Amino acid sequence: MELMRIFSYASIILSISVYLLPIMVNSIGINYGQIADNLPSPENVVPLVKSIGVTKVKLYDADPRVLGAFANSGVEFMIGLGNGDLEKMRDPNNAQDWVKQNVQAHLPDAKITCIFVGNEVLTFNDTNLSDNLVSAMQSVHTALVNLGLDKQVTVTTAHSLGILQTSFPPSAGAFREDLVDILSQTLSFHQKTGSPFLINAYPFFAYKGNPKQVSLDFVLFQPNQGVIDPATNLHYDNMLYAQIDAVYSALASLGYKKLPVHISETGWPSKGDEDEAGATPDNAKKYNGNLIKLMSQNAGTPLRPDSDLNIYVFALFNENMKPGPTSERNYGLFKPDGTPAYALGVTNNNTASGSIGNGVTMPFSPTSSSTGYLSISSATGRRKFVGHALMMASLLLIKTLV
Repeated sequence: MELMRIFSYASIILSISVYLLPIMVNSIGINYGQIADNLPSPENVVPLVKSIGVTKVKLYDADPRVLGAFANSGVEFMIGLGNGDLEKMRDPNNAQDWVKQNVQAHLPDAKITCIFVGNEVLTFNDTNLSDNLVSAMQSVHTALVNLGLDKQVTVTTAHSLGILQTSFPPSAGAFREDLVDILSQTLSFHQKTGSPFLINAYPFFAYKGNPKQVSLDFVLFQPNQGVIDPATNLHYDNMLYAQIDAVYSALASLGYKKLPVHISETGWPSKGDEDEAGATPDNAKKYNGNLIKLMSQNAGTPLRPDSDLNIYVFALFNENMKPGPTSERNYGLFKPDGTPAYALGVTNNNTASGSIGNGVTMPFSPTSSSTGYLSISSATGRRKFVGHALMMASLLLIKTLV
């Protein structure tokens, strides 16, 4: 039976590599979540990941089975330290023990390049979490320094777009006033240690919240009229890039113009509940397929055209045990049996001949991502979104610009 299963995966991978590889010519990251009871073994995931050209994987923990399976594969790993561990990590001894067990023990065979300490901590509105964030990041970095690993492994944390007070137009991007103090501490840490600023961005939520007012073509990177930022005169024809540039503007407003921004999560569900507009295989195919093609062009955003876009698609697999609406369990590029969830290599518009356009973001700031990884390694309930009024005001502004 096991031999037949391995043979089946080999056949699937062979067909997928022919099917998908042509558009995945450049480096791309993928989120490898495991809130499921039917996923293939990590050993079977390795050839699947490599067959589609993925060179970077983000884990929500430091699963030794996964790191062991990918040993000497050349795939880079970003590993996670859960929200529930932040208080414990304030103690430098605990942080050093964690780094020894979860990082040093796997090097150099596993190519661990980054640790993200906490996931969307600042939009929980939980002072117990936020008060421990920077101290935990500092302790983990100090442990890396003590072990001589700080030159090869960076430390960061992932944020939702809910940290923004203003996101449209992109040039007006600004952080929430109540978060400026702690964000300034994290930004100082990033600058001193050379680590990136991580954002989880989901244009899907903007469309889901207002499908009659938000342009579907705009969020799916399809040809559209786009919008103009009145302050910069920059043209935006997709939502994601507008969101990214809003983050760049917010960083610049605090004096951090050169800090790199990486998109640690973005994706589109292929299935949803009746009230989840847009969650279809066709839309998921367009969003992720067009995004990957944009990445292959090696172009940045309108505000930062020379920036290196580091984007991690969410997610590798559909995860059947995630809480929340149906969409939460259907973000995967693949089904648990290793077959594609939809035809990623094909889009309805003729993007192969060249017309996707620059990416940009719509003005929406959800307080949580779509992942369901509120504690990174444990499945807990979804948070409610805020910022609806901000989104509506931004949409009205868009209507005056197009």
